[in-house]
Amino acid sequence: MIQQTISNIGGDSNLDIVILAIWAAIFLFLAYKFVQAICLVPTKSAYVVERLGKYRCTLEAGFHILLPFIDKVAFIQDLKEETIDVPPQECFSKDEVNVEVDGVIYIEVIDSLKASYGITDYRFAAMQLAQTTTRSVIGTLDLDRTFEERDIISAKVVEVLDKAGGSWGIRVHRYEIKNITPPDTVKNAMELQVNAERERRAILAKSLGDKASRINRSEGLMTEMINISEGEKQRRINSAEGKAAQIIAIAKATGDSIIKIAHAIEQPGGQQALDLQLTEQYLQQMQGLSKENRKVILPINLLDFNQWIASSGIK
Repeated sequence: MIQQTISNIGGDSNLDIVILAIWAAIFLFLAYKFVQAICLVPTKSAYVVERLGKYRCTLEAGFHILLPFIDKVAFIQDLKEETIDVPPQECFSKDEVNVEVDGVIYIEVIDSLKASYGITDYRFAAMQLAQTTTRSVIGTLDLDRTFEERDIISAKVVEVLDKAGGSWGIRVHRYEIKNITPPDTVKNAMELQVNAERERRAILAKSLGDKASRINRSEGLMTEMINISEGEKQRRINSAEGKAAQIIAIAKATGDSIIKIAHAIEQPGGQQALDLQLTEQYLQQMQGLSKENRKVILPINLLDFNQWIASSGIK
């Protein structure tokens, strides 16, 4: 009987421990739920809250408290601009050339509700739509134009994504094509074409340079000859003007001296002074005739000075 009583006591202790463990688990679960009801939303994020499986509200950045067991955060949307890599894909141009194109999309969530319930995965949808639109646009362009009109391709993709993004709650800022890779055969042909064009431009540039050099050289020679002729012309003009001025000055001085001489002759004793000066000059000239080895022919009336003066018309 004592042993049975001890067994009963032991069984009651085990039952109490089990009950205590159950209550502890319930308490921890409730505490976890209450802690989970405290919601801290970071900046540039949005939490979509459901109450009993139905959309209730969208929580913006800040501190929020939810009702335990009733409210739950169903979706968390990042409102920052993000990039989505578009994997390489094969596209055929209008002239049936196969090229490989890849790119990157820059998008931003502007409506958390539509981004959560409007589509399952807006990132995957945007990537798929960008690929199909790129294939469609490249199919309308020749191979050469695909390299030249990347902006047109990007603008068309952005336009299509913006139309679809309105119902997805996203905005597409831009789409950039990273690489357009043609086949190796087309690459080689393009390299040959580029090299030929480069050589043609080099030859053309050299010929234009030679032409310009010859033109500059001829223009320089022409300018030099013009300058020389203009200088010679100006020198002759200056020389002629100088000689003319000299002749005018001599004539004026001679005229002034003649006037002065005539005026001096009219004065008393002027004629005698003139005769004396002429006689002196005459004798000076005669002294030069006395040099050796010189033959001089003299007139008969050499010594008749008065007759020489009279014949000169002075008297």
